[in-house]
Formats: sequence, structure tokens, C-alpha cells
Amino acid sequence: MISRNLVRDKLYEEFIKPTIQVKNYIGIEIEIPIINLNKQAVDFDVVHKITSKFQRQYCDFKKDGIDYDGNVFALKNPKNDDIVCYDCSYNNIEFAMGKEKELFSINDRFCDYYSFVKESFEEFNHTLTGMGINPYRKYNVNKPIPSERYLMLYHHLKSFKNYNDIPMFFHKYPGYGMFSSASQVQLDVQRDNLIKTINVFSKIEPIKALLFSNSVLIEAHNHLACFRDSLWEYSTHGVNPHNIGAYDVDFNDIDDLQSYMESLNIYCVMRDGAYINFPSMNLLDYFSRDYVRGEIYCNGEYRKIDVKPCITDIKYLRPFKFINLTFRGTVEFRSICTQPIKDSMCVAAFHLGLKDNLDELSYIVDNDDVIYHNGYTASELRRLLIRDEVPSFVDENDLCRLCKDIVDLASEGLKERGIGEEIFLNPLYQRIKKHTNPGKDLLQSIYADNEIEKIIKEYGDI
Repeated sequence: MISRNLVRDKLYEEFIKPTIQVKNYIGIEIEIPIINLNKQAVDFDVVHKITSKFQRQYCDFKKDGIDYDGNVFALKNPKNDDIVCYDCSYNNIEFAMGKEKELFSINDRFCDYYSFVKESFEEFNHTLTGMGINPYRKYNVNKPIPSERYLMLYHHLKSFKNYNDIPMFFHKYPGYGMFSSASQVQLDVQRDNLIKTINVFSKIEPIKALLFSNSVLIEAHNHLACFRDSLWEYSTHGVNPHNIGAYDVDFNDIDDLQSYMESLNIYCVMRDGAYINFPSMNLLDYFSRDYVRGEIYCNGEYRKIDVKPCITDIKYLRPFKFINLTFRGTVEFRSICTQPIKDSMCVAAFHLGLKDNLDELSYIVDNDDVIYHNGYTASELRRLLIRDEVPSFVDENDLCRLCKDIVDLASEGLKERGIGEEIFLNPLYQRIKKHTNPGKDLLQSIYADNEIEKIIKEYGDI
């Protein structure tokens, strides 16, 4: 048995202590669906050919991940830490850009990589597009990359049938990681601002839903502009609601945050380079046990194994909150869908511009009565605002003014940096003006019986 005090100390060491820093970097990860325009499954042989072609073109990239079949699924440039890889399956490509202090250099490299990869795929009548859910998902072979991490993750998600003693609905898409894509941002945060950052940004999740929703599950749930939220919430990641979604509590201090982290669930650890899955359980419950019965992948099948909890297992704590605290001393914002490619930097620009204006942002929210202070939590408001129509108690014009006030504040924050990054917010102003977002535009196109291929091309252009 490992004591609660030891667990608390280890949580502090892994997640809180790294925020005692003076860094101010930006990290961006953009996941993008691959599409076979023949309306057939993505050809994985084509994927592997393009991976090799990319490495020949960008010689600084080295192999960083090889699957059990000998195929490369990750390339990394050790000079700038850029990573080009496949996320969950070979149906999704990810551009994880190394940390920088400004957005223009990240954007230049991303556009370079993306253009090369997209043009290469188009030689085989495949393409890339900026959508949070692959519009051709029904044609694809949804199987995980045969690697330790992704096999473990899929095994965990498929285990939902084993949770028959909890009052929870599970959706029927355990392979959703193979067709859903996100745009994630990591920002360095200092310990003194950590609590305020989490508290204030948590409150604007409804606004982010209005501005950025872009994951339509075509031919199902056509009233939702952002179905990604449900994919996480009603999966095994959501067995403990604290592991997903927004924080609907205000933290008073670091102690409060640590107590919340103690309330999270853990579902996997590693031993000797191999993952071990076990039923999702509270972190303190896990460390109170002498042994936990789990499953390990071995020679193509899973077998039972007992694992003895070790305090270093804290590093396998994997919450998927809208805002995650990482071991790098960063706050990761992960509630936003992949955006139309030409608008990719608007996500990072929005968060970066607001990061140092938390008091002003809090004032806007605290004094709003358009959506806030109407009896709904931020999570409940987000669920209402990812739909194709705003709820009846909300005046749409007033709502757009509220969104503009917040984007204006982000713009002011970027202008203070004196680099010109506020230009990346222009797509958000256009969305506010038109009372729309990419997901709503896609839904309107579906309602009008327009061909999806037009949107695929439009959202994929750079």
C-alpha cells in the first residue's frame, strides 16, 4: 500500500513543480484526417510510401516510431523537435510542432510540411482536409496502429462492455480515435498563474464551442456541430467524469487542484516496455492495493497479469480534460476540433492572446448575462452551444457581441506582443460576423444536399 501523502507529493513533483519556471513557449499539435477520394478505405501502402518520401525530402527527420510490422509511424526532427506522425491509426496524420516563442515560424513550417504531404497524397487520389471527424470514416478500415501504445488505447476503449455496474451510457464508436481529429495547444504557465489560468479558461469553453466547433458525424447526429465531446464523454475515458470535459469547480489554490487530481482514474501502466490495461479505477484506490489484475498484449493476444502498484506509475495518469496540466509545466488546451487548414493558427492565437489577460477575461464572464448566470454551468452551456441552433433563452446578436468582446481581448493581448500575430484571429471575426463556425457551415451544406467533396476541398486548402 502506498500512502496518500506519498501520492500527493508525487503528483506535485510530476505536474505542479514543473510550473515553477520563467519559460514562455508555444506548442501546437494538429491532427488531420486522410481521405481516399475513390470512396474506398485509405490505402495504408500509400501512407507508408508517403512517409518514406517525406523523410527523403526532409532529411533532418529521423525515425521515432516503428510499428510491429516494421512500418514507420513517427518521424522527428531533433533540431527543432517537430514530429510528423500518425495518430491512433494510419487514417490520421498529425503535425506536432516543436516549441517556439511566436506563431509565424510554426505556421511557416506547418504549411511547408502540410503542402508537401497533401500534394504527395493527391498523386494517389488521396487528400487531407481540416475536419474534426473524417467525412469518409464509413469507408475506412478502422484498426489501430500495431504499436504498444495504440493497441493499449484501443483495448481500453473496447472494454466498455465490461462496465455493467455503473449508471452510464456508452456510445458505439470505441474506435473513434481513428476518425476524430483535434487541434491542441500547449502554453507554458507559471505556478503563480496556474490556478487562475485553469479557472478562467474553463469558463469560456462555451465560447470556444461557438467559435471552433468542426466535428460533424455525417449521417448521424446531424444536429451537432461538435460531436467530438460526446465521443470522449461516453467512452471508457468517461467512466470517471473527472477524467474528461471541463472543470465545473473553481480551485482556490494548489491544494484544491491536487485534490482534484487525486480524484482522477488510472487505467494503464507499463512494465518492461509493455502496457498493462486494467479496469479504470480511482488513483488512490489503485495505490491502496497490493496487486491489480490487468491484461497484457503478448504474441498477438491478451493474457491476464497481476501488477504491483509503484509510485512512479503516476506518469501513466492519462486524463483527457479540456484543459490538461502536463509534466512539461505546460497547460494543454484540447477541446478544439481540427480547423479548416487555412485557419489552423487561429486556435493557438486565441489562447495565446488571452493567456496574459486573465483578469480582463474573468471580468467579461463575471459580468455577462447573455449566457452566463442563467442557471447553467460552463459544461451545460457548452453542450447547448455545440448544436446547430442556439437555445431559445439566448439572443444570438448579443451572443455574437460577447464572442467579439473575447476575441477583441485576445487581439489586444497579441498586439501587446508586437509581432503581428493578431492576423491569425481574422477567421474568428468572420465567423462571428456570419453567426457561424465550420461545423455549422458543414451542417448547412448537408441540409442543402450539397456534395461533401466541395467542403472537403475547401477545408483542406491552405
